[in-house]
Amino acid sequence: MKRRNFLGSIALGGSLLSNKENEIRNPDSLQQSKDPAKNLFFEADMVVAGGGLGGCAAALAALRNGQSVILTEETDWLGGQLSQQGVPPDEHQWIETHGATQLYRDFRTAIRQYYIKHYPLTEEAKSRKHLNPGDGAVSRLCHEPRVAVAVLNDMFMPYISSGKLTLLMQHKAVAADVKGNKVQSLEVVNVKTKTRSKLSAPYFVDATELGDLLPITGTEFVTGTESKSETNELHAPEKGNPENNQAFTVCFAIDYRPGENHIIEKPAEYTFWKDFMPKMAKPWSGKLLDLSYSNPKTLEPKQLGFNPTGIKTGDMLNLWNYRRIISKDNFEPGTYAGDITIVNWPQNDYFLGNLIGASENDFEKHLNRAKQLSLSLLYWLQTEAPRPEGGKGWPEIRLRKDIMGTEDGLAKYPYVRESRRIKALFTIKEEHVGAENRAIAVANGAPGPKEKAANFPDSVGVGYYHIDLHPSSGGDNYIDFASLPFQIPLGALLPIRMENLLPANKNIGTTHITNGCYRLHPVEWSIGEAVGLLVKFAVGKQVTPRRVREDKELLGGFQVFLVGEGVELEW
Repeated sequence: MKRRNFLGSIALGGSLLSNKENEIRNPDSLQQSKDPAKNLFFEADMVVAGGGLGGCAAALAALRNGQSVILTEETDWLGGQLSQQGVPPDEHQWIETHGATQLYRDFRTAIRQYYIKHYPLTEEAKSRKHLNPGDGAVSRLCHEPRVAVAVLNDMFMPYISSGKLTLLMQHKAVAADVKGNKVQSLEVVNVKTKTRSKLSAPYFVDATELGDLLPITGTEFVTGTESKSETNELHAPEKGNPENNQAFTVCFAIDYRPGENHIIEKPAEYTFWKDFMPKMAKPWSGKLLDLSYSNPKTLEPKQLGFNPTGIKTGDMLNLWNYRRIISKDNFEPGTYAGDITIVNWPQNDYFLGNLIGASENDFEKHLNRAKQLSLSLLYWLQTEAPRPEGGKGWPEIRLRKDIMGTEDGLAKYPYVRESRRIKALFTIKEEHVGAENRAIAVANGAPGPKEKAANFPDSVGVGYYHIDLHPSSGGDNYIDFASLPFQIPLGALLPIRMENLLPANKNIGTTHITNGCYRLHPVEWSIGEAVGLLVKFAVGKQVTPRRVREDKELLGGFQVFLVGEGVELEW
């Protein structure tokens, strides 16, 4: 039996019912059904749509507390931005000791242990307190996407085996049955076979990358930029634009093979992208395919370096080392001919359209153009990028299709920085977490010291990242400025009306501005874990999530529960 079918048979066993028959023990045959009209039925304590970090954390939190969970994922890899999108973790500088949940740090430890157990590391690399397989500049733990998938699969396997978890890979939510303020069921479709399934539960979690459940359930949401008059944020525009969303990126992996030639076929849109000069309200540095870009903080032109041997490139950041996931020097001699790095750079940010709310045709059009941009960047690196000794092009660079697990070598899903966002009971604004805006707010009477982010009495977690907005589909250049270590308020996880739908990704109650610091790996995990624990607590107390926030005694009890589960509530 093929591995995919084997895993499917394990995952689907135990709680799979058809509309006509009793319990079915042969899910493989069902997944290959030729009749999409024959819906399958699944039922659990919680349905989580989206197998990214937030979705996985929500599921694990509920499962370890005895809840049954249905977890769906549109691709064939769990892990979201860390795996199917190919983005090594963006984390804060204190991540090794605090500022994240214990479960997230356990996950990171398991990543390291996977390398120690399965890879021929050097003794020096093994002995490090904090192993970093790629020694990438972006993170203290740069690693391969597949290792994240393997570790997550291991974490879920006991629950799959016990029947507590029903894992539906390559399934996408397409419709919902809603009565009043409650979701009754969700309909998902197998993207391969087109078989449809009905999922029923008391609670539903939207952990999709684009907030897919919000429109199909009628949950109120916003997109794009809010105006300054709406949010009174220092960096908000005078006029809002719901179509103005951050760039998305189709990432890919490359390695360096000295003495070899791996130049790809010239991409169909290469001529366009080679000459493309972004048109932005605050000018870009020149051509997109170039080693200069706009300094995110000042927007002045800034030079970048590129050398796949990994050597220093003067005072410039060597892009090769930025998101490097394998440093050959960490492994026994001969294991790797060269390093492996992930390309998620300014040069392959796509902002000529956005994916939120796009029709199927427009989604495919922009996704395909973004893929052409990434392939064009690769071709430019192989044929045009300057070499330190003179000359142009690095033909020794090889596209590593196996790293991303795809035929074209590109990530399984685009790296999405911005989603639909719920209209929440509480919206996190720049005045709460932005360093400069916070100082102004305190000067105008807001409680607390200006050196700290706003204190949220309903905190359900913590996080940190600077406010980092990439160029947008509406023509904005970078918006990048300091924030303060912050809390995650429960009110931002509660929709204004819906009672049993909760967000667990980039779809919480932030603004366009504050999304820039709440969208990174450990924060998404913390959001998801808080949501999974909230469902358990609310069910146990027989109250709604809103009631947990409104009742001081319930809120205090929930926060005690969170701390007992390894969740930090304040810095």
